Amino acid sequence: MIHIKKIALFLTLACALFLCREASAQRIGQLRRDVEFLSSEMCAGRGTGTAGAGEAAQLVARRFAKYGLEPFTPGYCTSFFAGDKIGRNVIGLQPGWGDKYIVITAHYDNLGILEGNIYPGADSNASGVAMLLGLVEELAGNNYPQSIIFVALDAHQTMGGASDLLDRIESGRLINPRTGRPVTANHITSVVNLDMLGATSAPLHQGRPDYIIMLGSEKHRDLLLRLNIDSMDIGFDYYGSASFTDMFLNRVGDQKVFHEAGIPVGLFTSGITMLTNKREDTADSLDYEVMDKRFTLLYHFFDHSIPLL
Repeated sequence: MIHIKKIALFLTLACALFLCREASAQRIGQLRRDVEFLSSEMCAGRGTGTAGAGEAAQLVARRFAKYGLEPFTPGYCTSFFAGDKIGRNVIGLQPGWGDKYIVITAHYDNLGILEGNIYPGADSNASGVAMLLGLVEELAGNNYPQSIIFVALDAHQTMGGASDLLDRIESGRLINPRTGRPVTANHITSVVNLDMLGATSAPLHQGRPDYIIMLGSEKHRDLLLRLNIDSMDIGFDYYGSASFTDMFLNRVGDQKVFHEAGIPVGLFTSGITMLTNKREDTADSLDYEVMDKRFTLLYHFFDHSIPLL
């Protein structure tokens, strides 16, 4: 009987390991497909106001609809002026049962076409959008105490998308489609930005490509470490520099807009690399196995911290 139980336990563990590997393989495939589409010639660098940016926005909107997010506006898109162009944010709601919100953002635009050359922006920031879409799939439908607002931001270069989102919040124009009440800044517990999460060429420590940087969200650092089941190399500053940490968290990036409004912010990134804002920032330059590990950590972080934020 003991022998039979050991065999049954072995088979159970083997099955669980197989299913885990199968799920990981599926996630890696989806992350790659999303990055490849967003950095393809069809999206043509996703410059704000271009047809390519429109293709990217529609991909996000379709995925929001697929997983049942509620739209704040028809088609999930809100438009705004970005200089002489029209920018579009894509915003969806996963309702919670309380009156608080967490906002998860990633900018989907990039440099577009400059002097006839496409700037694909695979790491910056197709990788962050791919992570956002994966989180929508995993988190949507769960009954959390906080509502989750997922936002794909446009006009990153001028922070126009982030500024328009904040303006809608502060002016009472971002209306919860479930309750009919405005989303107010004092009900937002945190804005967490996902910006460049696919590269491995700027590791925190030599020989450790499996790394991730979390800036801000200081009270949840211990939680992130406890959830680090893949033993990733985690940094809580920008390569050991206090001044660069402050700059990348509070003075550049879309989260800056919300920080200046007094809303708590966080940033997950794998850092700037030699390919950032270069034509060589292509889908083939990313490490999808490490992206999958980063995604797993992000999923567990949000799944555990949303009730706490």
